[in-house]
Amino acid sequence: MNPDPNAPVALQLGALVAYSLGLIGFGLWVSRRRRGGSASFFVADRKLGPGLLFSTFLAANIGAGSIIGASALSYNVGVSAWWFVGSAGIGQLVLAFFVGPRIWRVAKAHDLYTVGDYLEHRYGSAVRVTVASILWLGTLAILATQLIAMSLILEWVVGAPRGVGALIGGIVMIAYFSAGGLFTSAWVNLVQLTVLLTGFLIAIPIAIRNAGGWSAVLAAVPQDPEYMNFLALGGLITFVTVMPAFVISPGFVQKAFGAIDERTIRIGVGLQGVALLIFASAPMLMGLIAHSYDPALVNADYAVPTVLTLGLPAILGALALAAVFSAEVSSADAVLFMLSTSLSKDIYKRYLAPDATDAQVLRVARLAAIAGGALGIALTLVLDTVLQSIMIFYSILSVSLFVPVVAGLYSRRPGVPEAIAAIAAGVTGLFALEGAARWGGPVAVPAWMSSTGAGIVASAVVFALVFAMRRPKLGSPSNSSPPDTSQT
Repeated sequence: MNPDPNAPVALQLGALVAYSLGLIGFGLWVSRRRRGGSASFFVADRKLGPGLLFSTFLAANIGAGSIIGASALSYNVGVSAWWFVGSAGIGQLVLAFFVGPRIWRVAKAHDLYTVGDYLEHRYGSAVRVTVASILWLGTLAILATQLIAMSLILEWVVGAPRGVGALIGGIVMIAYFSAGGLFTSAWVNLVQLTVLLTGFLIAIPIAIRNAGGWSAVLAAVPQDPEYMNFLALGGLITFVTVMPAFVISPGFVQKAFGAIDERTIRIGVGLQGVALLIFASAPMLMGLIAHSYDPALVNADYAVPTVLTLGLPAILGALALAAVFSAEVSSADAVLFMLSTSLSKDIYKRYLAPDATDAQVLRVARLAAIAGGALGIALTLVLDTVLQSIMIFYSILSVSLFVPVVAGLYSRRPGVPEAIAAIAAGVTGLFALEGAARWGGPVAVPAWMSSTGAGIVASAVVFALVFAMRRPKLGSPSNSSPPDTSQT
């Protein structure tokens, strides 16, 4: 709860409530102006220009992990926490120039809406259902992450229990997203992004000044050489764990499907990747500055609320808290996007009701958004911290999807056996190493790699081995696949 008994709780709460109602109202207004079918809901009719693509990507990237989680990491380990968000920016640049345009071309040519659609087109239905099942569970963890971050803001302001805070945040997210899907989300994200970036540009300089200046901030941080080491080992481990997930994340790839053309992806996603590299300094600075206001936080997740409450004038602090809450909502709707589209297209339409109409698929997508939001709210009562929850998702995403998606885009020869084997090896390797590290046992992983990096390596090695074993058969007429000119 807010540690300052004189803090203007009513002002802070009023700003959050007014802002939340404004988001819902704006989202519903946009959705009513754009009535469409599943193509509108899933890929915005492939009409997103560079500006909307930039804003919806960046708003989705600046959320619980990149604000609350990265600031908590910075509070604990120092400037190497930059790599938490910086790695995401690097991954998005790879998506913008090497993966996004190629996969958009395939999606446009074959009318694909989801990453599951692409995986079935490229490898077959077995790969689609395998990945959809794995990611649905992993995606719930990251949705819970966003809701935990929202609840932290409400807990800080009014002492609301985690469940209550998550419920309020979940209602806001579900209300506007389920109404209009990607198109509505893109316009709401534009508003959220404007508020957030304006808030941070104002908040950080004022918080530094009120702490006594930059020299006073440096004097307050832990006096450990590693704390100010940008290239500390932890930063490299973070890079290996986080970067691949931002190249092949289904939520981001599907947002890219909504682009007008390949050039739009290069411009919109590429520029937001650069913006993300710049923004990475903001949460890192927040974590450092928080030491000036409270050098002994019991929970480092409160670093951002501490700075915004104790380091800013009352009205600016209230608006900044609303901006952070906005960021969590924008990232949460991106996760809900993955959940709803995956369940309705990859499972319902493909396996349960192949003859379902467009209206039925859309209805299931909206119901899936509500169900996914409810499950995410329930998970907030189980998972402990923002950082713990989000790293679960990044790890599962990276080891299961990175190799099959990237290899599939650049070669037509590997098929279902390679993809299934790679997914199994990556996920098995991840959980085996995590289990050994947690409960004891030999862990033969270099310190700089992490279990996620090792899982990706295992996935790539097994993919290559299976391909090598099958290679003599691939040239035969019965095993060769027709060339897919849409990928060349």
